[in-house]
Amino acid sequence: MRQVKAVIERASDGTYSIYSDADDLGYLVTGTGKSVEDAKRYFEGGYEDIKKSYARHNEPFEEVEMRYVYDMASFLAYYSKVLSLAGLSRLTGVNPQQLSHYVTGRRNPSPKTVKKIMDSIHAFGKDLSTVQFA
Repeated sequence: MRQVKAVIERASDGTYSIYSDADDLGYLVTGTGKSVEDAKRYFEGGYEDIKKSYARHNEPFEEVEMRYVYDMASFLAYYSKVLSLAGLSRLTGVNPQQLSHYVTGRRNPSPKTVKKIMDSIHAFGKDLSTVQFA
C-alpha cells in the first residue's frame, strides 16, 4: 500500500488542519479541529466517508496509508506545552530565538536545520523509550 503524506498545520486562529499531500489521488482528504487529535479524527473520518462513497458508486478506490507530518511551526507550537524553546534549543543546538522565529512563521528552517531538529527529537524519544524506574 502506498504511503501519502498527511500534513498537519496550525492556523492563525489556533485550530489545526490536516490535508493529504498527493496530487495524483482521485480524491482529497481534509480535517480540521481545535486540537491535532480532533483534526486527525475528522481527517480519518473523511477518508472513510470517501471510501464508502466510492464503494456505493462502484468506483475504484486507491487505499493509501496516511503518514502524518508536521510543518515546523505547527510542531513547535503544538509541543510547546511540553517542550520549552530553551529545552529544545539545548536538545537540538538551534538558537532559541531562531526556534521562536520558526514558531511564529516569521522564518522557515532550511532542510538541513529541519533534519537536525528531527534527528535530535528522534534521538531524545529513543532515549526516553529506554528509561526504566526502580
